[in-house]
Amino acid sequence: MSRIPTAAVLLAAAVLFLPSQSVAADRWVGSWGCAPQLSEPANRPPAPGLSGNTLRQTVRTTVGGKKLRLRFSNAYGDAPLSIEAVQIALSGGGAAIRPGTGKMLKFQGAASITIPAGMEEMSDAIGYSLPPMADVSVTIRFGQTPAAVTGHPGSRSTSYLQAGNAIDVADMAQAARTTHWYVLTGIDVVGGKHAASVVIPGDSITDGRGSTTDGNDRWTDFLARRLGADAKTASISVLNEGLGGNAILRGGLGPPLMKRFDHDVFGQSSAQWVILLEGVNDIGVSSSATVADDLIAAMGPMIDRAHGHGLRVYGVPILPFGRSMYSSAAHEAARQRVNEWIRSSGKFDAVIDMDEAVRDPANPANLLPIYDTGDHLHLNPAGYRKMAESIDLKLFARP
Repeated sequence: MSRIPTAAVLLAAAVLFLPSQSVAADRWVGSWGCAPQLSEPANRPPAPGLSGNTLRQTVRTTVGGKKLRLRFSNAYGDAPLSIEAVQIALSGGGAAIRPGTGKMLKFQGAASITIPAGMEEMSDAIGYSLPPMADVSVTIRFGQTPAAVTGHPGSRSTSYLQAGNAIDVADMAQAARTTHWYVLTGIDVVGGKHAASVVIPGDSITDGRGSTTDGNDRWTDFLARRLGADAKTASISVLNEGLGGNAILRGGLGPPLMKRFDHDVFGQSSAQWVILLEGVNDIGVSSSATVADDLIAAMGPMIDRAHGHGLRVYGVPILPFGRSMYSSAAHEAARQRVNEWIRSSGKFDAVIDMDEAVRDPANPANLLPIYDTGDHLHLNPAGYRKMAESIDLKLFARP
């Protein structure tokens, strides 16, 4: 078990997860992750609630391995979080697990763990044959849980909550359903000597609004499949650290990127690349004439810190939002100002021009209609596929 501090000591904790910590024979790499936040009232667990009950959550991992460990977070809790048992298994589809694949986790040799408020915990490592691109079900039996729940609202994945102890239930089909994740924030595996991760913080476009629930068709999912299908990049994982409604500077949903960047990026095992696409929510709600310059001023130090940790950072121009709720001449001017800086400043190690890939050539301020969900801001699965296809996989080549 490894206790992971959060909040005020995020930057100091980040050094624990630098790529240089791993050796070729035993290199931990993140295979799946999500960004934690305080669950808003509308996104809290449904009845019967977490305390004393059992939650099954399904996630799509990226790279596989023969050993794994899981991360659990009470970063935003207002009281200790008690976990009485955790089982990992391959998903059997829906609320079911595949027979014969379940294995119980331990924490410093014990089946249970209490996570203090404001902290995270890593499970003990266990041997487990995890194939690439696997649907994994993690079943958690809770003891007492805090009123303030750490979670990830935009899971685009169905979770199942059943009263009492259902840790060994093969199919929780009668359980309450919710499309949120709670407490679980990461799965690491031991990869080969070239294992490394691409970390992608962002807002709802990265989180996958407009994608299919349980369909794993966010743009990050398409990127993971592309990387996994190429022998040269098959050992590279993709970690989606997007938060719906997130902003870089202030406001929005979840902690602003300026405050969460170090934890959500440097806190990942064997992180080597960052893809940065965010800022639309800052522009969209702003009446400030300086919002573009404020965004530029905020992104620069994040890039510098990432470079200081040995990571390469790829910038993505903000995507079109013409005709959306954010649309105005001033907001479009701010978008263009930020995008010009992303493309020409030289701060990024490379630029991935997803704006050019998905915009309407006849009206570049708008999304191409075939990629538009209808709100003129978020993309549909076809648009997310196009975003992923615009990425040159040579950007992830080894020196």
